[in-house]
Amino acid sequence: MKRLATVVVVIVSGGILYIAWYATGGGWVGRLSGIITQAASFPQQAKPNIVFILIDDMGWRDVGFMGSTYYETPAIDQLAEQGVVFTSAYANAPNCAPTRASLMSGQYTPRHGIYTVAPSARGDTRDRKLLVEETETTLNLEVVTIAEALKTAGYSTASVGKWHLGGPGYLPTDQGFDVNIAGNARGSPPGYFWPYQRENNLGTLLRIPGLDEGGEEGEYLTDRLTDEALAWMEQHVGNPFFLYMTHYAVHTPIQAKPQLAQKYHGKAVSNGQQNSDYAAMIESVDNSVGRIVAKLDEIGVADNTVVFFFSDNGGVGTITSMAPLRGMKGMLYDGGVREPMIVRWPGHTEPGSSVDTPVISVDFYPTILEMAGVDHSEQIIDGLSIVPLLSAGLPARGEAKPSGRVAELTVLAERPLFWHFPAYLEGNRNTDGPWRTTPAGAVRQGDYKLVEFFEDGSLELYDLGTDIGEVNNLAEQMPGKMRELHNLMIDWRNAIGAYVPKALNPEYIPTEGGAQTAQLEPMCR
Repeated sequence: MKRLATVVVVIVSGGILYIAWYATGGGWVGRLSGIITQAASFPQQAKPNIVFILIDDMGWRDVGFMGSTYYETPAIDQLAEQGVVFTSAYANAPNCAPTRASLMSGQYTPRHGIYTVAPSARGDTRDRKLLVEETETTLNLEVVTIAEALKTAGYSTASVGKWHLGGPGYLPTDQGFDVNIAGNARGSPPGYFWPYQRENNLGTLLRIPGLDEGGEEGEYLTDRLTDEALAWMEQHVGNPFFLYMTHYAVHTPIQAKPQLAQKYHGKAVSNGQQNSDYAAMIESVDNSVGRIVAKLDEIGVADNTVVFFFSDNGGVGTITSMAPLRGMKGMLYDGGVREPMIVRWPGHTEPGSSVDTPVISVDFYPTILEMAGVDHSEQIIDGLSIVPLLSAGLPARGEAKPSGRVAELTVLAERPLFWHFPAYLEGNRNTDGPWRTTPAGAVRQGDYKLVEFFEDGSLELYDLGTDIGEVNNLAEQMPGKMRELHNLMIDWRNAIGAYVPKALNPEYIPTEGGAQTAQLEPMCR
């Protein structure tokens, strides 16, 4: 067996000590894990408030600042003008729950075990070539969440909206949040209009906890959640706070306020974007963002508040378009995992700037901890702080000159990003075969991205620098690069203990209609 040498990289900058392990085998193989600890010299300053706005199922191009001319998002676009836009920001998975678990933990999916939205074995068993293990559905209580880490530094914490990481015993209030408004185990709302209830096909009444009362006819879920968030911020203005504003929108069911949808009727189709109800849902989200930003100004904390804007996975292919990206929610092509992302940190970020360095949602954990000056050395963290990318070329607060964190910028630019999705997601059998994706994994390093499908071991290599649409598979033309990235992915899986399905399904029946990846997505799960 080939031996791997271990290299320890230690960087001390800005009062923060970074410790990261790397495995090498004739070159860079990948950062296996990292721990961030707070150094004693961390500069004394007011701890910033953190507002993390997470949108559900919003595609990479579903906002004006990323090029959409159909959807109208003036408030989000203004936030982008005031902060930093990340053009290569990624979710850790192509659907909801695993990305949220990685965001809360700072860990890749093999560590927390939430690979997909249950069940892992979707679709007809006769179409599944491999047997797959069931995904975890709850975030382990031993994981120290962002909220729990921030609580140790005196933060007030609230989760408002979708949770999707477990029910009773695993709710936000069990994971470090003082307040849970509307969060439970479900990934989609029963409906977007009060009283937010419906019966399922078994006669069970589905509801959103805590929102039954206090509403009125016509009340809209996105507006109600925003109202709750604004009231909570106003009540906690005297203390550093962490608001996890996690909208159910724009997840199905596609239900919009009629007066907003009306304005999009007849609007010209733009790059495949044409759904007026979906456009109105996005506009409601935009109104929410505008109200949150305005409230920060109103209560006098905007200058000491970091605002994040992000989505948990790609958009739904039958509802919106991710073009020029390939794929959609449920796929490891960029259309399924590449997200719109903004960070506004007054005094640190340069208004109207952009960053092309690839980042991924496990990075939010160490980033927020660094911003807050929080020590949490006992937790393994797979992400890296992106603070150097936010303040590159700008003086850090309290410093006369730019921070000059050159070594960290190099690490961020050169490190690989990984995806591991050992599960099946069904597609539209009528038009596309059975699958959106079969069990797969992927890695991106620099401009090159490799996708591996576990059923047959097929490999696809793309140069995202020249082929953002992942059209030209370079695996045959560049076998050396293909092997390099494949070995990188194998070494990472071995190091992190990633489960790879290999056992054949005895009920599998090969058919000509089978496909590695479907082109459309009929459902949003």
